[in-house]
Amino acid sequence: MKKITFLFVLCFTAAALQARTVDVSASYTGAKHFDQVQAGATVALSLTTFAGVEAKLANERAFKDPIYSLATPISLELEQIRFVLRPFYYFKNKSDQPALQDSSAFGVNALMRVTLEGDEVEDNYTYSFLGASFARQKGTVFYDTDPAANRYYSQAAFTLGLAKTLYNAFGFDLVGTLFQYPDRVSGVTALHGVMNQQELAQMQTLDIVHELPKYTLATRMSRIWTDNGSTAYISYRYGEYHTAKPEHSIMVGNSFTAFGRVSVDVAYNHVRDVHNDNRRDIGYVRISTYF
Repeated sequence: MKKITFLFVLCFTAAALQARTVDVSASYTGAKHFDQVQAGATVALSLTTFAGVEAKLANERAFKDPIYSLATPISLELEQIRFVLRPFYYFKNKSDQPALQDSSAFGVNALMRVTLEGDEVEDNYTYSFLGASFARQKGTVFYDTDPAANRYYSQAAFTLGLAKTLYNAFGFDLVGTLFQYPDRVSGVTALHGVMNQQELAQMQTLDIVHELPKYTLATRMSRIWTDNGSTAYISYRYGEYHTAKPEHSIMVGNSFTAFGRVSVDVAYNHVRDVHNDNRRDIGYVRISTYF
């Protein structure tokens, strides 16, 4: 079933090439503890409405089988407001341990960007971001005192952010996310599930996050060269978790036009906890084009 679905995604991408406007991308993310490939296509249904599909395959060392997921983002871009609705689904991943339940997940991420200031003469812009997400995982929840339980587990996240562009040459972003748990989180020590927490909110890291976050605070600075379509960026994120130690994440990257309609984004991410333990180094490359 998973292979059939991914074949459907490829067929959708091929069909999208016949549409008026389409963006296509593929990326690879790798570290010692996982490898992930992602492919996607976005089609312009009208001047303001866009629809797409994203497919991911992750090989994590902690799981016997690859993890497959699918998302279908839809966006509406008006003059001052942009809405994005992104439903996602994680296919069932069979556990190789009898004590653990098979894992899957589904949810939706909603984001609204509002233009607060737009000066076309000086190329100065200010945007605010508001996001709300909900997900429901099927997995095994571990507690301090209670025995482990195989169950569905719900999560929610709320994001608030501000972005500033100066002279179309410098960019500054500040964003915070608060995570909520409709099912109780007190006493939870771990959750064996397949969902990446970044489905709920962008956490300024390339890592796959399974720990249950309390909140994250992130900032990003960019230098933009519009003449050659290049952007260099650096970001920092601090996050606290219910099921892990607080973490620092530092990421540097560069996106640029390679040739013609092809653009490339490369990045490096270093993640570690506050006691300099559990260090991870992660690399990323993304190639995209449009027709």
